[in-house]
This record gives sequence, C-alpha cells and structure tokens, in this order.
Amino acid sequence: MKRSPVLIIDAFINFLLGILLLSYPVKLVRCLGLPYTGDLFFPNILGAVFIGITLALLIEHYRKKSFFTGLGLAGAICINLCGGLVLAFWLMSGKLGIPPRGQLILWVLVIILAGISVLELFVYKKKR
Repeated sequence: MKRSPVLIIDAFINFLLGILLLSYPVKLVRCLGLPYTGDLFFPNILGAVFIGITLALLIEHYRKKSFFTGLGLAGAICINLCGGLVLAFWLMSGKLGIPPRGQLILWVLVIILAGISVLELFVYKKKR
C-alpha cells in the first residue's frame, strides 16, 4: 500500500493548530490580532479536536491492512473545506471585529486549508 505524504503534511498542520489552541498563548493571540474573549474553553476544545484529527491522520498513514482505519484523504478534504469555508464566511461577513493583522492571519489559514484540500483532492483523484 502506497502511503501518501499529504496525510503527514495535513497531520502536521492540524497538530500545530491543536497545540496553539490548547495552549492559546494570550500574548501571541493579541499580537496577531486574533479574537480573544477571555474564555479558553472553546479554543481548548477545538485544539483537542485538531489533535484528534492529527491522530486519525497518522493512524491512516501508518496503518497495516488489518488494523484500524483512520481519517483518509476524503475525510481530511471534508474537514479542511468545511473549516475553511466557514472561516472565509466569517471573514467576509465583517462581523469578527478584529484588526487587519488578525484578518490577514485568518485569511492565510483559509488559503492553507484550501491549498491542502486541493492537494489532497489531486492525490485522491490520482489514486482512483
């Protein structure tokens, strides 16, 4: 079974996002101009979800044929596109109330999510 390096790249991105959201460094968040409400519950929960996605991607990448399955390319594409589209919607709505640098950071995240989705879709189509 040929293993796709795209799953590892996606796992790495999800891991970084998960760690950032679990630690949610207030100084960095404010410096980047990202939303901060003072409540760490939702960023921490979302960080845990990203870590879970990371583990699912790693299981899928390294699994043996008879072992558990993880999150394949199709699942990763769905998660990335859904997250990217909702984030893009919020940014376009103008209702976030964050400074331009925060908007820039979030638009970069939208581009990363869309880019990894396109790459995963290309790999997925190539496998079929």
